[in-house]
Amino acid sequence: MREKALHLLGLMRRANAIQIGEDKAGAAVHGGKARLLLLASDASDNARHRAEQFVNGRRTLLLELPFTKAELAGALGVSGGAMAALTDLGFAKALMDILAAMQPERYAADAEEIARRTEKAQRRKKETAAKRKMSTGKRRTKE
Repeated sequence: MREKALHLLGLMRRANAIQIGEDKAGAAVHGGKARLLLLASDASDNARHRAEQFVNGRRTLLLELPFTKAELAGALGVSGGAMAALTDLGFAKALMDILAAMQPERYAADAEEIARRTEKAQRRKKETAAKRKMSTGKRRTKE
């Protein structure tokens, strides 16, 4: 399962759905684009504090991963970096499902929250598409 989660992180990088590094992750959170803020298990106390400050008062969830900085660097193809921000809700749900399967007692509540948010976003997307479909029809005119 660990390899599957790390592989998914690499896939996120190739899909440009993850912002790696403290500066980019902080900008994604402040810009409202981040869905999850990921933190390496061996992140420093300063990095942990900055991550908590980034998500304070925002809708982004802070999640400590069971991976070290070295494992994250290997999966993401970057050097160093204890922090990353996921910007795609579908990828966030997929990662949370894997983590919840690995350690249910630790990640189950966050996985449920992400699943709820994903469901809500899909419902809004359907409603918006239905409204557009209804509003693009031609009007009949009297001839």
